[in-house]
Formats: sequence, C-alpha cells, structure tokens
Amino acid sequence: MSAGERVVVVGAGVAGLTAAVVLAEAGASVHVIAEQVPGATSLAAGAMWGPYLVEPKGKVDEWGQRSLEIFRELAEDPATGVRLTSGIEASRTAEAPPGWATALPGFRPCERTELPTGFTAGYRFTVPLIDMPTYLDYLLRRLQDAGGAVEQRRLASFADAGPASAIINCAGLGAQELVPASGLRPIRGQHVVVTNPGLTEFFSEDTGLSPDLLCLYPHGDTVVLGGTAIDGEGDLALDDQAAADILARCAAVEPRLAEAHVLEHRIGARPTRATVRVEAERQDDGTVVVHNYGHGGAGVTLSWGCADEVHRLVD
Repeated sequence: MSAGERVVVVGAGVAGLTAAVVLAEAGASVHVIAEQVPGATSLAAGAMWGPYLVEPKGKVDEWGQRSLEIFRELAEDPATGVRLTSGIEASRTAEAPPGWATALPGFRPCERTELPTGFTAGYRFTVPLIDMPTYLDYLLRRLQDAGGAVEQRRLASFADAGPASAIINCAGLGAQELVPASGLRPIRGQHVVVTNPGLTEFFSEDTGLSPDLLCLYPHGDTVVLGGTAIDGEGDLALDDQAAADILARCAAVEPRLAEAHVLEHRIGARPTRATVRVEAERQDDGTVVVHNYGHGGAGVTLSWGCADEVHRLVD
C-alpha cells in the first residue's frame, strides 16, 4: 500500500472504524462508506473485552491479545471511553474459568461470600470495559484527524464504492447483500441502560449457549444491563418482555438496580458465522476486497487485532 492510495472501508461499526483508523494512520487515503454512522450494532454493545463463542481459536487468541494491548493503552485516557475495571464472572454450575480470563490481572477464584445467591463458583479479574457511544465517537475523531473521510449511504455492490486500490468489507450483517455466500446469520442482542445506583464493578454470568444473558457493566453515571442472544433473529424492534426480564435478572443479583431509572434500550444483531472471516479476495474486475466480518459477539474484543490483519493483507 503506497501512501495516499484510496482505500474504501465499507461499514462504520467497531470493525470498520478500527480498520479505517489503522489504514489512515499508515498513510492511506481512507474513505468510509456506511448506511449507519456509527453502526447500530456496535452502539448496542455492552461492552467488555473477552472472546465470546467465536472461532477459529488460534487466530481469535492472537487478535484478541492484540486488542487487549491497545485497550490497556487507551484506558489511560478517559476521553476514549475505555476503563480497566475489576469485577466478577460467575456460574451457577461450578464451571471452570474461561481460558482467556486466567491470564488477566487480578485473576483469582471468588470466595463463596462474594457470590450472589444461587451461584456456585466465580472468578475475579480486571478487564477493559468500553462505553461504546463514547468510544465510537473517539474512533471517528481519530479517523478524521488522520485525514479519513466518512460518507453515509447504502452500498448496493462493491462496484458502487468507486475507484480504489482496495475495498475493506466490514459491513457486518450487510455483507449478506455484498457477498451472497457470506455464511452470516444474526444473533439478536438487547441491553437496558439505567441510572447507576453506585456500582463500580462489573458482574457477568457464564450462561453458555442460553439466549438469556446476565451482565452489569457500569459506565460512570449509567449501567448497561444485559441481555439476550437470540440466534437467527435480526428484528431490532424493542421487546418489552425481554427488557423486563433483563431488569429482573440483574436486580436479583444487585438489588439496588430495582430502583434504577431506565434511560434507553439498545438493540443490535450480532453478525455471526462459523468462523470469523479475515481474508483477501480478488474480484472479477481485478479489485482486491479484504473481508473482515462475522465477529459475532466479539467484535470489540477482536477489533484491533483484525484491523492489523487487514493492514497486512492490504500491504
């Protein structure tokens, strides 16, 4: 990639904006094209670093560790929306801790007295917690500072992107239209944002493959409560019953949340496939397309590692 070459990034979620920042800061003339700026699904994320039911494991570990390094650096600046936060992941079935958690700072098994009623095991560690609206705004500012441009429109095909030395496909579920054989499916997620009654630590439950998640992510004056993971469901309409169930599950763990005021509902559809796709492909017209989609619920976690991989493939 030569300095000044026009590179088009399709999509303005966390994957697209991160890739755009990396390429722009490497000297490319980056043009982001997206129907939503920033992407609605990324805005709806909780978000806590941690590989979430995503493959292939070897590459996921590599991408995730690279992202973890950068999030730790970003946490030194409050304006990024990234903070290193201590908390607990717990289980009702005495599951072993996830492998990625054991190497995190402060990792240790919880005492029984630290766990809410009904939980049999838990683990405490410190991890990056990301306030997504603030963080996505930060990425947009950083992209603009690097000379990148953003255009809000729907892309019907890669040909509609205009002349480019490379096109980076970070369209999320939108890749279904651009790449018919994308292998993507939606997994609907819903969060409830409430006023913070004084929480400073996160709490999450290892719920396995259950569609009913339980997580509490404090972000200053607010707390993001979750959630759901409805496989195959892409409808983004508010589900009042799901919201009520989320509030009830979270209040059972943290009673202070029972009196919290609901501020908003965040709903997105995680772009999921059997394995994350990060690879280059040459189109019939000779244009090189670098695909970067299918991150499921780990888009934030893998964002910087995948962006570095995109940069390598473009080069």
